[in-house]
Amino acid sequence: MANRGISTDRKKVNSGQNYELYHVAEKMGVSIQQVTGAKRATGSNDRKVIEKYISDKKKNN
Repeated sequence: MANRGISTDRKKVNSGQNYELYHVAEKMGVSIQQVTGAKRATGSNDRKVIEKYISDKKKNN
């Protein structure tokens, strides 16, 4: 199963793709807005960094 033309990176979260935001939000049990906020707060679109930020924030609250 090869993608032609466009290289996709499953380690990144693309804010322009609602399904990617939805997937992370559903996995982490938060809203899409919180995922977007985590992305802005970390300055990264790396999936692991965003998920760690959200899980750390949930532990602190």
